[in-house]
Amino acid sequence: MTYANMADRDAIEAEGPWDTRDMPKTTFALLSQTAAKHGNRKALSYQLQSGPTDPCETFTWNELRELTAQTANLFRSLGVGENDVVAYILPNANETVLSFLGGQVAGIVNPINPLLDAEQIAAILRETKAKVLVTLRAFPKTDVAQKAAEAVAMAPNVETVLEVDLLRYLTGVKKFIVPLIRPKNPVTHKAKVLNFNAEIAKQPKTLAFEDSKEDRVAAYFHTGGTTGMPKVAQHRYSGIVYNAWLGARLLFTETDVQICPLPMFHVFAGIVSLGASLASGAQIVFPTPQGYRGEGVFDNFWKLVERHKVTFMITVPTAMSALMQRKVDADISTLKLAFCGSAPLPLELYRRFEEAAGVTICEGYGLTEATCLVSINPPDGEKKVGSIGIPFPYTHVRIVSVATQVDCGVDEIGEICVASPGVYDGKTYTETDKNKDLFYPGADSPLGPSVQYLRTGDLGRIDEDGYLWITGRAKDLIIRGGHNIDPAEIEEALAGHPAVAFAGAIGQPDAHAGELPCAFVELVDGAKVTEDELMTYAKEHIHERAAFPKHLTILDELPKTAVGKVFKPDLRKNAMKRVFNAALADHGVTVVDVVEDKKRGLVAKLDKPSGVDEDAVKKVMSSYTNPWDWAA
Repeated sequence: MTYANMADRDAIEAEGPWDTRDMPKTTFALLSQTAAKHGNRKALSYQLQSGPTDPCETFTWNELRELTAQTANLFRSLGVGENDVVAYILPNANETVLSFLGGQVAGIVNPINPLLDAEQIAAILRETKAKVLVTLRAFPKTDVAQKAAEAVAMAPNVETVLEVDLLRYLTGVKKFIVPLIRPKNPVTHKAKVLNFNAEIAKQPKTLAFEDSKEDRVAAYFHTGGTTGMPKVAQHRYSGIVYNAWLGARLLFTETDVQICPLPMFHVFAGIVSLGASLASGAQIVFPTPQGYRGEGVFDNFWKLVERHKVTFMITVPTAMSALMQRKVDADISTLKLAFCGSAPLPLELYRRFEEAAGVTICEGYGLTEATCLVSINPPDGEKKVGSIGIPFPYTHVRIVSVATQVDCGVDEIGEICVASPGVYDGKTYTETDKNKDLFYPGADSPLGPSVQYLRTGDLGRIDEDGYLWITGRAKDLIIRGGHNIDPAEIEEALAGHPAVAFAGAIGQPDAHAGELPCAFVELVDGAKVTEDELMTYAKEHIHERAAFPKHLTILDELPKTAVGKVFKPDLRKNAMKRVFNAALADHGVTVVDVVEDKKRGLVAKLDKPSGVDEDAVKKVMSSYTNPWDWAA
């Protein structure tokens, strides 16, 4: 059936409750079912380099099932049981997919962002009590191996490190040069170090132990860390299978090919994209270790679409903006749809992309805490640009007033709260304290009277047609003298300027109002505009006077997470340094750093020159609500 509107969604739910559907209970059962149906079709493709004729390694579904079994067998042989954790710190590669799948089958898999620093990685390894870590062997142009070794030294619970050597993907002269220039990786930890591929080759190609019989936690994903230190979310088989089923039921068949240049430590790639292929039999293509960030990926992207006959592309707004600065220089007639997520999509970028590529864009919404998927602009129905579409079948959304905690009416803004098979009621995070006040009771939920609604922290509304709109982050509200300002209003206004590629708004510290609106922008390549001109434009297009930016800064590039979200802690650090330096100028004191403290948030570190009047400095800083310390 088509998926065009709320009626289609409701018709799918009317087929019967989710719990009564005849679905595989585990990841391995899902993979085995697809391999039985489509065993000799292409399942997984990966190329180390981005050229349209560069070597590409492809596994069929039968091969992927066998390799997953071997990987899971290896983890079990290393002492990993159903409640033990296999972590990986890897760029994209076929071994990354095997670690992701095999880790879920043997125990609990824990993907970790390689861009985190060693201390954060170590903290996650300790929090999840990981027994095994899969990471890179030292390789040119990456410090993943060195960072992983440093992290393991701070996480003594890791007993075994399995190394993936990217050298095996190279051919010709490069294969001989890399061993000569390979960086050294001094190991200071006591974990056993083994070769990943050599060890899985020793394992049988069928599962050597009984697959799980019941639903259980199968994955730990840490949050993106856009606000504070990463938290670890728990994902059960049931949520993983639910997300996979959505892709197969609503979008993909075994004849589709999706290209996913997003990192496999993120739910968008692992749970949504790979999951959709696991359930449908569609081929999935991962280009280069760094995906969209990989060398030459943007320049070669359309040629890669032609090479693999891609029908469906996974993207984010930052990637779409980069692609629009390049000519469509290949035959992309196979391409049917682009699924865009992770951040709001500016209207102008939406229009430019559809016009240039001739591809329909489906904007969607999901979050790590809900295993992922929540809503999508229906593939066969009206695309309300700027909205995040209608909730998926068996996903139910409430908009709850932040002030009164009662349900909002049509088009009233409140906090988006979600109940679905992907929400782990009351146990979203591994740390019990993190789950406090994270849910609202759902006595009227169609999913059952005991179901709770996850508070997403996102502000939004539902229109008369059932479409969901995000209006901002509840915790990102700018509070100016007690007046709440939604940063999305500032960002949307600035994004309408033809010279602006992306905008981020925050509240900068103010001694009188507590916070004042502050904006940062990244320009379109080659665009020229002054900060004063953008300030004037903002005031003309922002409807609320209190939301006018007090300050605006043009940056060469806004700081972003690996999946394209504007990284607001870095913007806050920038603003704090500027404001406090100006306030302290007469005292000869400057901000040397702004650091993240797990309990206090962002803390300003001030230098302490000889003869400084400490009481005067304390008086200045006491005018602000932000914590500060003297630098050591």
